[in-house]
Amino acid sequence: MPRSVNAVASRARRKKILKRAKGFFGRRKNVWTVAKNAVDKAGVYAYSGRKQKKRNFRALWIQRINAGARINGLSYSKFMGNVAKKDIQLNRKVLADLAMNHPEAFKAVVDYTK
Repeated sequence: MPRSVNAVASRARRKKILKRAKGFFGRRKNVWTVAKNAVDKAGVYAYSGRKQKKRNFRALWIQRINAGARINGLSYSKFMGNVAKKDIQLNRKVLADLAMNHPEAFKAVVDYTK
């Protein structure tokens, strides 16, 4: 009986990896062993990058809220403490957007918390 190697599945598996390696530099895009390692490493970076993105955006929102609060005579920590005390249900993303794009509305929130 002849040996079965299931070339169809093997080729599909390799093709899938090489498709994900499209755009990589040099042999990383077209040599199977190099591309496989590059795609695996890229997946690791993508996974950690999704976590870092959340941290970076939160830090950006905090900086924007701090700048808006200081313009209105409060520090970030005092402002956020007042927001918690007054039980204002606005998250940092919304507060940062108000501070950047709608300074009058943000001033109203700051005045309400004072």
